[in-house]
Amino acid sequence: MKKGLLTLLLSFCAFVAFAQNVNTTPKTNVSSPARFPVFPNCENMEAVALEKCFYNEVQDFVFQNFVVPENLVQNNFQGKVKVLFEVDEKGVFKVIYVNAVDNSLIQEAKRVFAKFPKIKPSTYNGNPAFSQYNINIAIPLKSSEQQAAEAAAATAAVEAKNAPTKKLTELDSIPYTKFDNPQFRSHLNIPFSHSYYAHFDASMNQVGSNNHTGSKPYTYAEVAKYYDFVAENEKIKKNKSGWWGRKLWNENLVEIQGEDYWFVFNPIVDLQVGTASGKNQVNTFVNTRGINFSGGLGSQVNFTTTIFESQGRFADYYNRYAELIKPAGGNPAIIPGIGIAKDFKTDAYDFPLAEADITFAPAKFIDFQLGYGRNFIGDGYRSILGSDGTSPYPYFKINTNFWKIKYTNTYMWLKDVRPEVTVDKTYATKFMANHYLSWNISNRLNLGLFESVVWSDTNNRGFDMYFVNPIIFYRAVEFAASGRTGNALLGLTFKYKWNNQVNLYGQLLIDEFSTDAIKGGDNSWKNKFAYQLGVKYFNAFHVDDLLLQLEYNHVRPYVYSHSDPLTNFAHANQSMGHQWGANFQEIVAIGRYHKGRLFADAKITYGVRGFDFASSGAKSNYGGNIYRDYDVERYADTGVKVGQGNKTNVFITDLQAGYLVNPMTNLKLFGSFIYRNFDPSKDTTTAIKESTAWFSLGIRSDVFNWYFDY
Repeated sequence: MKKGLLTLLLSFCAFVAFAQNVNTTPKTNVSSPARFPVFPNCENMEAVALEKCFYNEVQDFVFQNFVVPENLVQNNFQGKVKVLFEVDEKGVFKVIYVNAVDNSLIQEAKRVFAKFPKIKPSTYNGNPAFSQYNINIAIPLKSSEQQAAEAAAATAAVEAKNAPTKKLTELDSIPYTKFDNPQFRSHLNIPFSHSYYAHFDASMNQVGSNNHTGSKPYTYAEVAKYYDFVAENEKIKKNKSGWWGRKLWNENLVEIQGEDYWFVFNPIVDLQVGTASGKNQVNTFVNTRGINFSGGLGSQVNFTTTIFESQGRFADYYNRYAELIKPAGGNPAIIPGIGIAKDFKTDAYDFPLAEADITFAPAKFIDFQLGYGRNFIGDGYRSILGSDGTSPYPYFKINTNFWKIKYTNTYMWLKDVRPEVTVDKTYATKFMANHYLSWNISNRLNLGLFESVVWSDTNNRGFDMYFVNPIIFYRAVEFAASGRTGNALLGLTFKYKWNNQVNLYGQLLIDEFSTDAIKGGDNSWKNKFAYQLGVKYFNAFHVDDLLLQLEYNHVRPYVYSHSDPLTNFAHANQSMGHQWGANFQEIVAIGRYHKGRLFADAKITYGVRGFDFASSGAKSNYGGNIYRDYDVERYADTGVKVGQGNKTNVFITDLQAGYLVNPMTNLKLFGSFIYRNFDPSKDTTTAIKESTAWFSLGIRSDVFNWYFDY
């Protein structure tokens, strides 16, 4: 039964995407560059005449060859046999799907269509092309002349009665055009995956290009100026003429295009199995099924929505971290980057996820996005200003792009899910507003200015209009609105294109700044800052599509935290900046390579982190937990250094390789191996000494970043 429903669904999708309606009144788009297949009796005909002739020839051939089973004739059977068929590039008829109440009718339809003679195929822009059609075979059988006569009689009868209403044909008259991947020219967001973005990173970072790579995700319109998606997909396109082959290897499952609109529909999967060592040996799995629906209305409106239903179990260290950041209310965990999880069976999690956005671009220089998802600021693997490592959240974004400047304003609605701020089973609400100004100073140098403010819904404050103005200095406004209930941060970014192969990049975040503390030279806790330095080497050693990257991140203790933990730089118990929170330094080395449909990624991370020995007590707050009030139980006022507290060395190797199945959904077959060594100076409930080896195999639509390097 399930198989039958699946077949019916897929056939319906194909019917919607490709079928042309075969009725007594044929429809065609005379301005289309497509031409119908040609029977010998239809030679020298064009446009409407050719279309009508094609339908008549099909109807008459079926009338002459179709044999109604004797048992149905005896029972005076009346009904229809619906046939979806194709005429391929060689002019051969192929049945795709038949629907009838009796299996003998299905088999007879297949027999008849197998007898069709080879004809001249349809053409598109003068080139042979496959085409798909459908026909309703009426039982008892009728020739095309009989059908035409009945239709004429029915029309005459209606006219004779002077019928007050006329049958509308608006639905049947909707024009369709050949799908030419309009999403690649649209303002639709490109799903943010580090591995996928590496495909066009080099093209986006050429010396002299006037684009802005620090605000992600990109839109296709931004990237299309430098990277030809259609041409790149053509390079790896498989020569498949059958519907199943094309959909598996090259195309969207459903793709519809007409005048000023287009839609695509795709299934999304993430199916993984593996095993991981550690304190506990764990058999791991991820079972994600989802759907994505995207489209465009005119040239100004684009939208996408993706819904995931997932279950999974991970390596022991990852499960422990997910449970450490669990929310109030009894749910066992928060899956980092995904969201709140429920129990699944006895030792796994159920974690649904949804993402969506709609973009309106009224002019070339500005667009508006309303979404539910994640954003990223910077050119690195990590971001200390704004990362995509948190659960999705509602946001409103304004992108203004003119001259050498791109100005991005993002307004976010966030949650604090800790028990101490949960009231009547309702999580606390907080808000964040970010400004990011990117300026291409020269052909090689880009500088960015960043500011952010976080405030809570204390006293039903709501979304404070103080912070709505997109051109403002938040620090002064935050002070005027109430410094205790607002948390302002400032940042800088830079990128320098040494040449077309080498880019240098970096970030600086200032959470608190004390001139006196800087002059004192005593490592005051007030010097809450973080920075990033990195380099990318494109087409390394003159090997096409080989990207090498080296990155260093340094975040001092107490960064991202605040005197009121509710207004820290976080959402749903996850840092909105670097995923590790504060009080650490790390170095990340990355290599990415792809050739055709093959790919390989390698990442090595080494870091030093400082954890608390205990969650409370005098001087127990070493600055790593950003949900602790930095004014309470602070370890020291001076002599504050990265790694203080329970100093922990972290080493992670992450290797992945595989094969790209379908470029439209970035569907990949892959194998991965993660080795993690976690070595604290003392074992605690939050820092446990262990080594983990985690093997996984799977097939995945790579449409967002999984971060397992905690």
